[in-house]
Amino acid sequence: MPDDNTTVVAQLAELVASLERDGTDTVVGLRELIENGTRHVAGSRCAGITLADGKAVSTVAATHEYATELDRVQDRYREGPCVAAAWEHHTMHIADLSADDRWPRYRKYALDHTPVRSVLSYELFVEGSSTGALNFYAEKPHAFTADSVELGGVFATHVALAWSMLRRHDQFRSALASRDLIGQAKGIVMERFNLDAVEAFELLTRLSQQSNIKVTDLARSLIDSEHPLKRRHR
Repeated sequence: MPDDNTTVVAQLAELVASLERDGTDTVVGLRELIENGTRHVAGSRCAGITLADGKAVSTVAATHEYATELDRVQDRYREGPCVAAAWEHHTMHIADLSADDRWPRYRKYALDHTPVRSVLSYELFVEGSSTGALNFYAEKPHAFTADSVELGGVFATHVALAWSMLRRHDQFRSALASRDLIGQAKGIVMERFNLDAVEAFELLTRLSQQSNIKVTDLARSLIDSEHPLKRRHR
């Protein structure tokens, strides 16, 4: 790897570490990473992250509307380089879209409605039925060199790592918020029905099971009913 790329990799590793330290929101952090990618992967005009499962194809983060638009096309036709990279676990490189016939409906739409002519797509992860892909787009044919392909792969590795890390942070924050909601609801139940903490939680759990409503949702409704003015002004 050229010396310039080694410097980029070091900067990228520091960026991922800073996202973890700062507890950055997942989408914000991923967008920052792919914006960094478009600046360093030679030939790249914009970038996006595609999430695909058995039911839908969607955009997690994008630096331009072209990335989002082409994900919608892949969702509609169930074909294209991004979903192929995600589903087939390969790197997909379209050197010249006008001369590539692997995904004819995707190709026609992209040529007719966007200036995109070159695409690089990398698989990010497989989790159950969901897969992810990192995609770089260029407006010129043969925009991506061998060095671009190599450095794009390095970015894909770091994006996959950052995504996993940021999602864990999101889940942790969500768990803390749920714990606080349930704690407030328990306090209301304890006061209203003269129960201790264990009995109040057991009552919430039974109500959740009987109504088929998550405990956190039940707790939120109980808190809202106890404080209607606060709910009205949120």
